[in-house]
Amino acid sequence: MNTNPQAISIADYDYPLPDERIAKFPLSQRDQSKLLVYKGRGIEETLFRQLPSHLPADAMLVFNNTKVIHARLFFRKPTGAAIEIFCLEPDGQPVATAFEERSHCRWLCFVGNNKKWKDEPLHRDVAMADGNPVALTARRGESRGNAWVVDFEWSGGISFAELIDRAGVIPLPPYLHRDAQESDSERYQTVYARHEGSVAAPTAGLHFTDAVFEELRDRGIRTEFITLHVGAGTFKPVTADTIGGHEMHVEKVQISRDNLNAIIAHGDKPLVAVGTTSVRTLESVYWFGVKLAIDPTLRAMHINQWDPYTLETQQVSTTDALRNVVRWMDNAATDHLDGETQLLIAPGYKYHVVDGLVTNFHQPKSTLLLLVSALIGEAWRECYRYALGHGFRFLSYGDSCLFMKQQNTV
Repeated sequence: MNTNPQAISIADYDYPLPDERIAKFPLSQRDQSKLLVYKGRGIEETLFRQLPSHLPADAMLVFNNTKVIHARLFFRKPTGAAIEIFCLEPDGQPVATAFEERSHCRWLCFVGNNKKWKDEPLHRDVAMADGNPVALTARRGESRGNAWVVDFEWSGGISFAELIDRAGVIPLPPYLHRDAQESDSERYQTVYARHEGSVAAPTAGLHFTDAVFEELRDRGIRTEFITLHVGAGTFKPVTADTIGGHEMHVEKVQISRDNLNAIIAHGDKPLVAVGTTSVRTLESVYWFGVKLAIDPTLRAMHINQWDPYTLETQQVSTTDALRNVVRWMDNAATDHLDGETQLLIAPGYKYHVVDGLVTNFHQPKSTLLLLVSALIGEAWRECYRYALGHGFRFLSYGDSCLFMKQQNTV
């Protein structure tokens, strides 16, 4: 049975991470990064190129195919003051719809140098690939917490997706302590990225190459692609002493009917999530299915961070929960489930969909480290000590791990 993790002390999930161990740049070849393998019987060290040979023969891999947007927009006032607008998510629109807009859209944004921006609109010309400039205007609206609503208007009849791709800069994680370079537009993106909307990459997927996918196919390992748009909150540190004082950020998820039917058909065979975002999507959809078992008339999916620890007594099987979601989609006449999740996975959590995880090494005292610990228990300490002692590179551009779920880790 799950135990509520609110009393967990985040200090128990700390470890020393010298700055020189943080990979500031990616390797020249994606799949030549190191891979640490832990399946409960000691640690193996290999190259990521060998991942397929370390997976169960009947496994399914589930990927997050979100695409990182050029979320950082820079303006300069007539006075010379520089203003940065960091686009977080559309305000009142689905992500895909906002990117299709051709003259106006509204986003929730962080604003850098905010005190210098009064009520006046900001203007800049954006040089497009065809040589024709597009006039872009930003107007600041109401504040929402530590963010602002910003209205964008532009000329030229191009989509907002085209505009931001030319006008913006890729948003690298703050712990890299460097400006984005042109090469980051390609390397801080998975080779299978499809749906724009993230402000951070699902970094476990950065290691995959066409050669790795070809080997997965040759070994008969199934692959499925779902979507979770990673928000800036993924870098939000846990500042409270205990997990109960931490508020998880909200992220947008999307999963298709075909995804769900494929996972249901996969049955009890191992399912390995590529990245913590894939984990959060899959487990969140399970809990939506549990909620539907209680109230089939729910109009939308929203998973709160403590839902698993209050709904645990329902004891709905994985298959039944996912079938509930498919039936809900049938009734809603939709092929895609679009929802929101604040799911917090911490020690005490019981995984219902995921059996294994491909992931990078995470920051000390982070909710992502709690998620790993929920999967493999206290073995995370041994794995991280090994990695620190054997030259592994850490965080977004660093090396990776394959962890398989352990029994009785609580």
